[in-house]
Amino acid sequence: MNAPLAPLAPVTTREIAPELARSWLLVAATRPETFDAAAASHADVVVLDIEDAVDASRKDSARQDVVDWLSSGGSAWVRINDATSEHWAADIEALRAAPGLRGVMLAKTELGGQAMDTYNRLGAKVPVVALVESAIGIENATEIARAKGVFRLAFGSGDFRRDTGMSADREAMAYPRARLVISSRAAGLPGPIDGPTVGSSHPILREQSAITVSMGMTGKLCLSPDQTPVVNEVISPTRTDVEWAYEFLEDFDARGQIVRDGSDLPRLGRARKIMHLAEAFQVHVVAR
Repeated sequence: MNAPLAPLAPVTTREIAPELARSWLLVAATRPETFDAAAASHADVVVLDIEDAVDASRKDSARQDVVDWLSSGGSAWVRINDATSEHWAADIEALRAAPGLRGVMLAKTELGGQAMDTYNRLGAKVPVVALVESAIGIENATEIARAKGVFRLAFGSGDFRRDTGMSADREAMAYPRARLVISSRAAGLPGPIDGPTVGSSHPILREQSAITVSMGMTGKLCLSPDQTPVVNEVISPTRTDVEWAYEFLEDFDARGQIVRDGSDLPRLGRARKIMHLAEAFQVHVVAR
């Protein structure tokens, strides 16, 4: 059976659950005039950045611009300053009552307690993405993943490379990526979010997003809105995968859901996962 596939529907027609979100668009909090455009982009998740994107002298004004936007109908996640920073407490105090706050991304997470304290001080109701950006953070990845309130892990690849002196090569970055994937799985979290691709080359972005997928990561930080459609496409199930899953499940049902050998159950799990993602991302097989 070679059933045709329906075209990919526009991303804006359905909100993507954050546990499945592929593209996480970082938006500098110093540019509030761009918030609305970011929210209307193809990004699965918008993250307003009041950490690395904001100079210390502008933290207060940028934070207030974010709170004002979240309080006037806007909805987004916010990357906040790390728990050892003098700005962390002010970030939490300002954001905890913002009605449009969907979650926070905690910069430079190195201990599970930092993420748990952030979660508790936000009223124990706002999910935390722990951004791991150092050797210490990678070493403590499983502890961080298991901390109360942690929703997903993310890889701050640029700061990690600065901390360790490692290169951006696929081979050099394989170990920290694998640690985050394994720690996430061990803690029962969704797959982690990979670091961003710097630059404007879409072929390079596509290549690096494929590495993200090959490592078992299920999201990627984006630095500009035009990166988000590419990331969404590469991280989504391919049309070939969806067709295979559809055919396998159709055959499995036709034979009375009888398991024939040891390979059936792993394939069944994979097929069901692909179809779940295909439904979420609106990639469908057209019924015959």
